[in-house]
Amino acid sequence: MGLSLLPKEEQYFDLFTQMTLYISSAARELKEMLADKHGDYGEYAQRIKGLEHACDELTHTISTRLNKSFITPFDREDIYMMSTALDDIVDLIDDAARAIIIFDVKEINEYARDFANVIERMAEQLKEIVSTLKRPRNITQRLVEIHRLENEGDDIYHAAIAELFHDAQDALTVIKWKEIYEKLEAAVDRCENVANIIESVIIKHT
Repeated sequence: MGLSLLPKEEQYFDLFTQMTLYISSAARELKEMLADKHGDYGEYAQRIKGLEHACDELTHTISTRLNKSFITPFDREDIYMMSTALDDIVDLIDDAARAIIIFDVKEINEYARDFANVIERMAEQLKEIVSTLKRPRNITQRLVEIHRLENEGDDIYHAAIAELFHDAQDALTVIKWKEIYEKLEAAVDRCENVANIIESVIIKHT
């Protein structure tokens, strides 16, 4: 195996950046899936699953590299936590997409679309933050925006759940949508969790 000319520190940053590209792509696929009026969701779910596998492989690469690295750009625990939290975002997007297929949902409502929109915007912010981690710039305002978007996601969740129970639809519909909303909200929370990890890393290293 040839020696890499890229210092070990740089490799972690590049791997994180690659993960955020996959997350952004998965979030975009989810948004397009939920906007599709024809209800042909299978292809979107398949592409999201492919991105989820790619993220799993990157997480494994980071974990393997951590065991071999003498020098890391920041604490090993933080690198590990960040890679698994980033991976979780794609897992949750995949879970939500799969739930829509498994539950045979025919019509997507506005709450789900709003959720997908928030997740996509959070993924974009994370991508921008991670791409500048080597030389941090404009990070604070992006972190603030992620927290704001998480609050927006919370509001969507509460409104969606309230309407779901208030309308007293059949029990099966309630169970299906409650599960989908919970997965979407978990993806939003995980995005904020990554922002919190980045925030603590920056504080430690300044």
